[in-house]
Amino acid sequence: MLLALDTATASVGVAVHHDGRLLAEVATQDDRRHGELLAPTLSAALDRAGVRTGDLDAVVCGVGPGPFTGLRVGVVTALVLAHAADVPVYGVCSLDAIAHDGVGSGLLDDEFLVATDARRKEVYWARYAVSDGLALRVAGPEVARAADLPAPLRALPCLGRGPLLYPDSLTAPGGTGAGAPEGTVDVRAGALAAVAAGALADGDPHGVLLDPEPLYLRRPDAAVPGPVKQVLAPGPSPRGSR
Repeated sequence: MLLALDTATASVGVAVHHDGRLLAEVATQDDRRHGELLAPTLSAALDRAGVRTGDLDAVVCGVGPGPFTGLRVGVVTALVLAHAADVPVYGVCSLDAIAHDGVGSGLLDDEFLVATDARRKEVYWARYAVSDGLALRVAGPEVARAADLPAPLRALPCLGRGPLLYPDSLTAPGGTGAGAPEGTVDVRAGALAAVAAGALADGDPHGVLLDPEPLYLRRPDAAVPGPVKQVLAPGPSPRGSR
């Protein structure tokens, strides 16, 4: 019984997965309110599945890459939940979930790219190859401007928000203007659970399971302030001075 959650993209998602079946999946679209939305989304998914935290065997969290605040909310929640339930917690690269759904759509059978919104006019990207029906990550994740990616990468069909944000540099499967396959724009928690469940069942030969630590790839926008200098206001002039 796996509970999977992801807050690396605009989708705040939670899924409950058991014995190869998706019992429940709840997602909310909002790229600015991960902290507010995750707890009710988590409760809704457990309620729909008819599962309590005590029934869980493991927790899976998407570790990004993603924006600092949203990603931290998901990873910390997964760690706290796993500690409370006394079960292991596993990390999975969030881009792997999008790649999983892309292969499942049947539109991809060779190498492809996943690129999600990294803001600052950049994308988080990873390159994948299809092998025996699985999406295997062969490069990345990294962060860069879409236009600065090497030409061979930009020539690959691309999943994620990248083609929607930067259509001059990245192309969705099927060509420019083609609709994105279902589940391949933002991370779907059900796909994250399926990736983790498959890795656990097979002994994780491809190193899919990661430590539950955020993949930030760059420093956060917020910075710790430096020492504060104390500035004293001038006092009254000594008597008789000019």
